[in-house]
Amino acid sequence: MTTTRRKTSTTTGRGAATSRNHTPAGSGARATAQVAGAESVDPAELPVRQGEEPWTAAEVAEVHAELNSELVRLREEIEAAEAALTGLMRDSNDGAGDDQVDAGTKNINRESELALANNARDMLDQTERALARLEGVGFGDCESCGQAVGKARLQAFPRATLCVSCKAKQERR
Repeated sequence: MTTTRRKTSTTTGRGAATSRNHTPAGSGARATAQVAGAESVDPAELPVRQGEEPWTAAEVAEVHAELNSELVRLREEIEAAEAALTGLMRDSNDGAGDDQVDAGTKNINRESELALANNARDMLDQTERALARLEGVGFGDCESCGQAVGKARLQAFPRATLCVSCKAKQERR
């Protein structure tokens, strides 16, 4: 059984990916931000697959809190990676006299930090988008076929945007 959610958010485009109730990392209001906004979601409007129990308010609040804590963690991870990159870039300039192995090691470290930072940024974008969908429109709907993604799948991976069969098709390509 699939239910349709009505739009509750008036924001559109890329700016909509940020939670309207999220407080930036480093602020003292983290604990209240993790549950704020979950009340605006009507669990009865979230789609479920046939045979699954409907969402409860506690389950929605748990997913909301998990997404918010993930936002905080990823922002801190990005800040740490950027600080490490700054140090690596600064150290790469004083490589006079380094042999090829030292220069290669510095390059590998720099590339590794860049890859980690980019991965964290991608996950942050996915998490912000999932939170915006949860608070707005589309959470639980497959972006490919429009069917329900599945409650169990979303509880395990709240950033999921495709149902299992559409994800399997995508991975086969």
